[in-house]
This record gives sequence, structure tokens and C-alpha cells, in this order.
Amino acid sequence: MNNPFSPAPEISVVIPAYNEGDGVERALTVIASVLETCAGDFEIIVVDDGSRDNTYARVCRYAETRPFVKGVSFSRNFGKEAAVLAGLKYARGRGVIVIDADLQHPPELIPAMVSKWKEGAKIVHAVKRSRQTDSLPKRLSAWAVNQLISRMGGINIHNSSDYKLLDREIVDILVYQLPERERFFRGLSSWIGFSEEYIEFDVSSRIDNESKWSFWSLVELTITALTSFTSMPLRIVTFLGVVTLILGFGVASEALWSWYHGQAVSGFATIIITLLLIGSFIMISLGIIGEYIAKIYEEIKARPPYLVKDTVGMGEPQNPQ
Repeated sequence: MNNPFSPAPEISVVIPAYNEGDGVERALTVIASVLETCAGDFEIIVVDDGSRDNTYARVCRYAETRPFVKGVSFSRNFGKEAAVLAGLKYARGRGVIVIDADLQHPPELIPAMVSKWKEGAKIVHAVKRSRQTDSLPKRLSAWAVNQLISRMGGINIHNSSDYKLLDREIVDILVYQLPERERFFRGLSSWIGFSEEYIEFDVSSRIDNESKWSFWSLVELTITALTSFTSMPLRIVTFLGVVTLILGFGVASEALWSWYHGQAVSGFATIIITLLLIGSFIMISLGIIGEYIAKIYEEIKARPPYLVKDTVGMGEPQNPQ
């Protein structure tokens, strides 16, 4: 168990993991070998997000002979954002790196990130230069989501990833000064400001060639990001109301024109189309408002973002307050 009075390591590495049993030991070996070349002392924290395989068991076995490896196991799957938050809470390092367990974030980038951090950068972002390992639909959907969030949310996440190095000051801000439970780590780390540096990388192939992300996971992440950083979707409701008003004036004008010229007021099809459009606008508006209400509901319940079932090699999470 960690001694709370022992000196903090220079670097902590946080690895959120879900069903990564086949590759987690390899990832730990590769990351540790890189850290040995650039960090005086370090720790690696694997946060098992309720995996259904033997991910946590392998981490525990690996930690038996390597005391720098720590493990946290959730009671169930709470999502990557919760796993990142838990890792940041337990990390003791003066600099904290967040990296994926599938090695798509190349560990060989760590020395350059550490170097920029030592030069004074509070946040070092690793941004994707290319995504050739992803399918065309996945690349297009990722591009569309990044554009949407960046333009509407007012934060720059173009080609960004969760692969980052954060100074201890930034970690404490993210963990203890931002109380929201519905979190978007990638956006929050850009929103807080401070001195930033960027390093480009090419996305590597996964260890097992099977992504844990689905289309609906991407949709859910997009909704969380938008509702967390902008009220712009609510303004769409106002826009749809204006469009409906203009449409109503148009239909009314056509009816008055026909009546004035002694023509039968036609427009059974027009009325049906108008009703369908208005109904669609109303349903879209209710959906947008409902998403914000759902986020408010989740926040005011004040449930913890995750529950820890077990830890290995760990003390209590850090709390400067």
C-alpha cells in the first residue's frame, strides 16, 4: 500500500481499461520500459472499468513483482470518463499522463511529452495526425463530431484525444474544483486554459484489433460534450419556432390570396405537410430540452460517478483540501 508520507513520484500514468485482459500486461511492459528512460520515478495506475474478462486479475498478478503498478477495480462498468477521473484522484505524480490500454496512443511519445512539461507546459496534448487504422465511416463521424463540438462548444478539440500529460496543478483543478458528474475530460482539459503544448501522433493499430467504442457510444459522448459546454442546441428550439412562424405566415398568405381571388382554398396536402413539419419541430425541440433536463437530473441526484470494488497497491486517493 502507498505510504502517504512517501515522496510523490515524478510521473503517474493512468490507464483506463475495459476488457483488455489479452493486452494489458503487454501495455504495462511497453509503457514501463519507456518511462524508465525519461522519468526518475513513476507509478502506473490501471483503472478497471468493470471488465467482464480477467483484466483486473492480470493487473494484480503483474503488480506482485512490480510495485510501481497499481490497480483500481470498479463495481461495474461506469464508463471511460469515470475511469479517468478515478485515475486522476489516485495519481500522486507531479505530472500525470492519461493513455489508452490498447496502445493506439503510442507510448514512445511519452519522453517528448515529459520534456515539454519540464520546459513549463502545464498541459501537453497529443493530437492525432492521421487515423489510417480507422474505417472511413469512423473517420468521417469523428471529424463531424469534432467540428460540431469545437464550433458549438467554443473549445478546440480538433483531432484531440484523451492522451495527455497534466501538471499536478491541472489535475487538482480537474478533480477538486470542477464538481460536475457528467464529464467530458477532453473538453475540460482544454477549457481550463493554462499553458498548453501539442504533439502530433499517428494512431497505431489496436493490440486485439477490436474497438470497444460503438456508434452509440460516440453519440452519447457528443451529447454529453454539447450539453456540458454550450447552450447552443437550446437556441435551435427558438430557430425552429421562427421557421414554424414563417411557414404559418406563408400558408395563411396563400389562403387569403386564394379567398380574395374567389378561388377555393386549396391545400389539403399543404395542411398535412405543415402539420408534419410543425410536429417534427415540436418533437425535436422537446428532445433537445429533454437532454438538458436529463443532465440536470443526473447532476442533482449527486450520486458518485463510480464505486470502487477493490484496489491493489493503493492508499487513499489524493485530496489537497
